[in-house]
Amino acid sequence: MNAKLMMALVASAMAFGAFAQEAKAPQGVKEKEDDSFISTEFGLSFDSKFMSYGLVDNNDPIVTPSASMTLWDHFTFSVEALFDTTKYGRERRGGYGNRAGKYMELDPGASIDWSFSKEDYDWLPTKFDVSLGYMYEYHPRSMGGGTGEPGDDTQFITLDIECPDLWLEPVLSFERDIDRDNGTYVNLEIGHTIGLIGDDDDPTLALKPSIAQGIGNTQRTRGYGIAEDHGGFMDTTLKVELTWKIREFLELSGYVAYYDYIFDSTLREGAREYTGKSKRGSDESYHFVGGVALKASF
Repeated sequence: MNAKLMMALVASAMAFGAFAQEAKAPQGVKEKEDDSFISTEFGLSFDSKFMSYGLVDNNDPIVTPSASMTLWDHFTFSVEALFDTTKYGRERRGGYGNRAGKYMELDPGASIDWSFSKEDYDWLPTKFDVSLGYMYEYHPRSMGGGTGEPGDDTQFITLDIECPDLWLEPVLSFERDIDRDNGTYVNLEIGHTIGLIGDDDDPTLALKPSIAQGIGNTQRTRGYGIAEDHGGFMDTTLKVELTWKIREFLELSGYVAYYDYIFDSTLREGAREYTGKSKRGSDESYHFVGGVALKASF
């Protein structure tokens, strides 16, 4: 399907959903929040670099608009697009080209989201939020020319398990490439949300430090060109995020993060070589990144 047509269809569906949500209650009748069967979310983020698995895919800033629509709190349809902001790509090999102001990736997807707690099953120790998803990663045909960098599309199956009620708020993420290289990547993140202003359960201003570790199999590390026959511990991430709830429906956040390949010398050397391709004259495996994001929920 044409990428512009896909974005137009998704945007139209979400606009219709938002209209239906407002229109379904008769005028003058106040409707309970939890009666709504549809919700929408729109976001716009700015990142100082485009990172994948702790590797730099674009050393210059990117902008990512996104949108999602959730039905009955369990079925989500989403799309996001990654836009270059500079002429950085013209220096890249593989036909990347100058894409300043143009999108370099379009990611439509869908997921089934569910929560399980002691109220549902007595034997559960805490609440579990589970999300099983699918994502199609589309690259414009003007990029790469089928060389594999970065012209080839691919597809992913994802699984996220989160325990938001625990002090360390662990999140386990699983990702499987089912099209391009059959790579598998697993990431475990732990962190703690500190309420700075407002209610501890729903703060107006919150700070969250976190640490995460990624693991990739041989197909994943080979697919990214950092090791031919060696999988293992990939990116370690130290991150601090500040979130401000401006209104009940509007949220502004900012973060700073440190990425490095700490635990595996073979993959660390591969990460240095990968960085050298993305940033001339550099042989570093570590990166400092920052960004801001605005999110509106209806």
